[in-house]
Amino acid sequence: PDLPLHACVMDLKHAIFEKTGVLPERQKLVGVKCKGKPVAEGMRLSDLKLEPNAKIMMVGSLEKSIQDVSTPPEDIPDVINDLDDDDDDKDVPIENREEFLNKIGKRIKTYRIKWLNEPRPGKRLLVLDIDYTIFDHRTTAQSMAELMRPFLHEFLESAYQDYDIAFWSATNMKWIDAKLWELGVTRHENYKIAFLLDSGAMISLHTSKYGLVDVKPLALIWGLVPAYHPDNTLMIDDIRRNFLMNPQSGLRVRPFRNAHRHRNTDRELVRLARYLKDIACSVSDFTDLNHRNWETFMPKELHSPEKKSEGELAEPTLPHVATPEVLPSEAPPPDEGNDEPKT
Repeated sequence: PDLPLHACVMDLKHAIFEKTGVLPERQKLVGVKCKGKPVAEGMRLSDLKLEPNAKIMMVGSLEKSIQDVSTPPEDIPDVINDLDDDDDDKDVPIENREEFLNKIGKRIKTYRIKWLNEPRPGKRLLVLDIDYTIFDHRTTAQSMAELMRPFLHEFLESAYQDYDIAFWSATNMKWIDAKLWELGVTRHENYKIAFLLDSGAMISLHTSKYGLVDVKPLALIWGLVPAYHPDNTLMIDDIRRNFLMNPQSGLRVRPFRNAHRHRNTDRELVRLARYLKDIACSVSDFTDLNHRNWETFMPKELHSPEKKSEGELAEPTLPHVATPEVLPSEAPPPDEGNDEPKT
């Protein structure tokens, strides 16, 4: 939009609202800073010293989209037990259904992984979701750092020692690139991201429990990169149904929502870092694991009564991070909505 130089950031947001329908309070202007700090809504555009023809990315959702996600369908059951596996066909598990395997086969032939760095020999594979897993994409804030899950960089630095790291999000690649860049993930000095996958790598399937859903089949990666396979791959996501085609390889974390309220107490990534380190050092075949029990997992060398008592006292730590306070254990809440819209 054409605005005079004396216009302020709020004027810009109102102009964007007229073009997109996204309310000003729902908008996050990515990459707009003044002297390295987030801009205030009353700041003049002339003070931002934007380059000619500079591009500003707005992240936000329409009210209708938010309402659609927040309002449950009328025909949904009152309670969905997320601890139960879907068994539409007890004779043929979903992950073995021929029609779904055929879809994966077609994706393997047509999809191209976006490589950022070469895979490293001997490393396991860690596949991470973005929205609500490492980043609260719905809370309004002046900077992405305010919405980043606590200890993200320390977690990735620790995981990088044992795993190649990939991100798979149910959006298109331009949003994945933008989010990871603004979070500082793809430009960090102490770890590297191997590759990225977007919504084009997902497949649709229908189940009686979830209806028609898009899922993330790890077999796509295994088919394209033979070095990775079920024995050495782990996917982490806040939505369990994304694992329908590879339930043995999925670990569901608590979603990171309401960042302003929880960023001082959330320690999910600290505990996850310890689990990833433990299984990398003590388990040769990840298919032997039950990732639902990740918070109570104990390496074999700690199974003796003497060492077990010592292990139970140890708190998870990350490099350069103080030991966190002990948080009450709680069961993960039911899935709410899905990954989309992730704008």
